Amino acid sequence: MRRTPRKGQKLPAVPAAQQRPATDGGIRRRRAGRPSSAVLDKAGITAAALELVSRKGYDGLTMAALAKLLEVAPSALYNHVSSKQDVLLLVEDHLMSLVDVSSFGAAPWDDAVRTWAWSYRNVFAEHTPLIPVIAVLPVTDAPQTLAMYETVSKGFLDAGFPQERIISAIVALESFIFGSAYDVTAPEDIFDPGTMAESTPYFTAAVRGAAGTALRGHAQAPEGSEAAADPLRAADAAFALGLDALVAGLGGLRKAE
Repeated sequence: MRRTPRKGQKLPAVPAAQQRPATDGGIRRRRAGRPSSAVLDKAGITAAALELVSRKGYDGLTMAALAKLLEVAPSALYNHVSSKQDVLLLVEDHLMSLVDVSSFGAAPWDDAVRTWAWSYRNVFAEHTPLIPVIAVLPVTDAPQTLAMYETVSKGFLDAGFPQERIISAIVALESFIFGSAYDVTAPEDIFDPGTMAESTPYFTAAVRGAAGTALRGHAQAPEGSEAAADPLRAADAAFALGLDALVAGLGGLRKAE
């Protein structure tokens, strides 16, 4: 869930190591010459912003760099967005529109939460440089983002959650989801103790035990996803375990039907 940054607090920079290879991202480019009003739109600005972040991290997203990538004058951007904050709202709205909330109202609450959470994690695993930004970005005037939260909130309320506990439950889940999105990008040998294996026997045994467990697919992973079809990676196994624990714990807050 979002928390408004304190006055004077800078949004976090993203290390270059977290950057991802860039793609065209659907950006429409124009020929040299005076731009027409049809060349630039909010969808193109959003795609360009995502490309800049994937190339250079959050600090690389500036209005000047955005204009250069789109091959327009910086002043042309201001016909569509008034500031970098507006650009970030476009990016936030685009990413949140990709999160699957379709199971709320159509499936049992626990299944709906799992589908939503897996989708949410997978979306942000592809855009980890934006997590420190989106996690503290207010949702004010972001229609797709607010629509996502509206659907989830109604799903929790319909499932018997006390209204005053819904936002806290969503925040708890989001905190886990954002952290798990980073874990997807971690190397498979992140817990390899190396030459310290003999001095850390309990940890080393646990790591080896996890690596030797041949798990296949998690029952609650979205149908068609890698986690549903292939042997679980360490990140998927950890996410499945943690999500099950959260769903079980939060389910205890529901009123008896």
